[in-house]
Amino acid sequence: MTARSNFKRLVRARAAKTGESYTSALQHIRPAHPGDVGPDEEGTRSVRLAVAQTPVHDDPRDIDALRESGRTVRALMREAGVQGARIVHFPEGALCFPDKLVMSVDGPDAVGPADWDRCQWSVLRAELAAVAELAGELRLWTVIASAHRLTGPNRPHNSLYVISDRGRVVTRYDERLLSRTKVSYMYSPGTSPVTFEIDGVRFGCLLGMEIHYPELFAEYERLNVDCVLFSTSGTLGGTAAQAQGHASANSYWVSLSVPVRGSATAPSGIAAPNGDWIARCPSGDEPSVAVVTLDDSSEAAAESVTYARPWRREARAGIYAEHQVSDPRSEDRTAAF
Repeated sequence: MTARSNFKRLVRARAAKTGESYTSALQHIRPAHPGDVGPDEEGTRSVRLAVAQTPVHDDPRDIDALRESGRTVRALMREAGVQGARIVHFPEGALCFPDKLVMSVDGPDAVGPADWDRCQWSVLRAELAAVAELAGELRLWTVIASAHRLTGPNRPHNSLYVISDRGRVVTRYDERLLSRTKVSYMYSPGTSPVTFEIDGVRFGCLLGMEIHYPELFAEYERLNVDCVLFSTSGTLGGTAAQAQGHASANSYWVSLSVPVRGSATAPSGIAAPNGDWIARCPSGDEPSVAVVTLDDSSEAAAESVTYARPWRREARAGIYAEHQVSDPRSEDRTAAF
């Protein structure tokens, strides 16, 4: 079904339900503001997204492991490219997720301040540069996690690099709400959300433990994103279910990228704006990607994006205040039945 015919179907469905004319129904379905998400009569925005799951090495001193991670990432980039992806999204730790005990000056038996001089920064930079070069060759946007080195003695950020299809870093998201260990001993927190666009589709980024903070997902809804890319090194605390919940509550796609070690219970996947999984990587120990087209005229998205998202925005804006009543039985919280 084309975007135009799907859009007209939605307008006719509303008109039939409400008794409105086609023109009146059309005014309700069109986005209320230029930045709002929703299909129009002329077409729809879409982009093909690949979500990856990879092994995670935890020792940034291990040169061979860093290089192996880089080769794995680039192999998955090529696979995503073969499947027609426009963008590929990797988990936290895709190149390395430094272990707190490996990094601790008080280790290996106690957690203390991280000694970042232990990191093979030159090798890590070389692998990131090779990823960026391949992104340019494949014309494939690539979102990949890594530590971002700051000026000493400041600790690095835990970051997601956004590399364009020209092979250049166009922006970077730094994890803001870190775990107690991360913020106390490992990383410097970031300060702001980050968005970027590909073919008119707007993405936002979150990382690490931030799945547990619904306010961050709500913030991206207010910033008119169509999809949040969430990368993590683990799937503790019902991460997959939370990803579905955030997608449904905010009426946008959520891409969940996790390591292969978490794939037995919660593999990487992409949740549609109605909360349904529309792509999942296989469970198992092998690196893999799942690829799907994000299309706001699809059955999994159209109703949520067209109806639920604008309605929720209206409700949050306080438009129902005019319907509030002054009634003693309303004010009395202990009133009898």
